[in-house]
Amino acid sequence: MAPEAGFWSATARGEQASYFRLTDDEEQMRDRAWRFIMPASPHSVFQGEVSNLAHSRIVPVANQSTDVSDYFRGLTSVSFASQASRYNRLAQDSNADRLLIGPFRANALRVVSMDRVRMRTAESSPDIAPGKQEPAMARVIENEGLIFWVCERLDFRIRSYRYALANLVVEMPSREAVRAERAIMALEAEAAPLCQMPLNGAFGEGGKRPVVYKG
Repeated sequence: MAPEAGFWSATARGEQASYFRLTDDEEQMRDRAWRFIMPASPHSVFQGEVSNLAHSRIVPVANQSTDVSDYFRGLTSVSFASQASRYNRLAQDSNADRLLIGPFRANALRVVSMDRVRMRTAESSPDIAPGKQEPAMARVIENEGLIFWVCERLDFRIRSYRYALANLVVEMPSREAVRAERAIMALEAEAAPLCQMPLNGAFGEGGKRPVVYKG
């Protein structure tokens, strides 16, 4: 029900939505995106539900929290054995994100490549009905919009981790902060190639990267 409800909800908001079935790579890319779209803190239960609904396109992406202090509050709202445990959790979360970026990027590159073939065929083949060009373009916009969204949420995660680290250092200074800082820096370095990869320009050249699929 969620994909169908998401399609109609997105259409009602004026966002691009395609009725085409997802390819295996498109479906896998959406599954891989889920990690980055969800809140970094497992204790953000309400925001987790909002993000789930946004991932299904039932509610707008703009409903997600943009408060970088959310992760820090989650990190400090539960008991840990020591201050080092909080720094370790921060480093572990950063490293876990970093290890998942490569597979998502490889997946996204395959989708972008096939979208290029999709549009070339839709525009040049006499066997393609004109009515299929619009949903074809809508799917390209959906795919690129998802990549942009993941990049925006990755940037939000990195800023949230940096906020948490700075506040931990002020409240509970520890040498473990060095390890956490290195993990965040490694995450930033891994995210850069994903968010600079060439796409198909579905949203136009030089424009601000969107957080919705309006095109």
